[in-house]
Amino acid sequence: MRTFEPLCVPGLLQTEAYAHALLSGGGLFAPDEIEHHVTTRLDRQAILTRDRPPLLTAVIDECVLRRQIGGSEVMHEQLRHLVKLGSTLPRVRMQVVPFSAGAYPGVNGPFVIATSPQGEDVVYQEGQLHGQVVDRSDYLRQMVEVWESIRGDALSQQQSLELIAEVAETWI
Repeated sequence: MRTFEPLCVPGLLQTEAYAHALLSGGGLFAPDEIEHHVTTRLDRQAILTRDRPPLLTAVIDECVLRRQIGGSEVMHEQLRHLVKLGSTLPRVRMQVVPFSAGAYPGVNGPFVIATSPQGEDVVYQEGQLHGQVVDRSDYLRQMVEVWESIRGDALSQQQSLELIAEVAETWI
């Protein structure tokens, strides 16, 4: 799985407190709906630690590290969690596109490119109210180009983990 997120931490990498704060923002969901969404999101994370986990490459914009979701404690815990995942799970890779990249293709929105066990790619794009899966070859080709362009602007994994750890300390 290749995921790009310019606004918030991808769901597979969120802590419970961060997910709760994110879903509580704006008052759109009832408390029981929030709990259901948080539980579902956290349950999906088991995929990262199963016997044969997928390779997950997550690229996020630096603003994800600096946008306060929940309080300072939530952000500190979330960023420390990212560092831990990126340092201890060999099939989880993280990169950050720094502010210095300026305008780049990723500012147009989040997406996921997922490869099935049969080797077929699909693109998933999430909107405000629904998501869309696209498997058209011309669209896939374009999105892979966008992905490669974004990764070209991103810091290396090590530089990214160092930046995430550095920003985490600003949330104390």
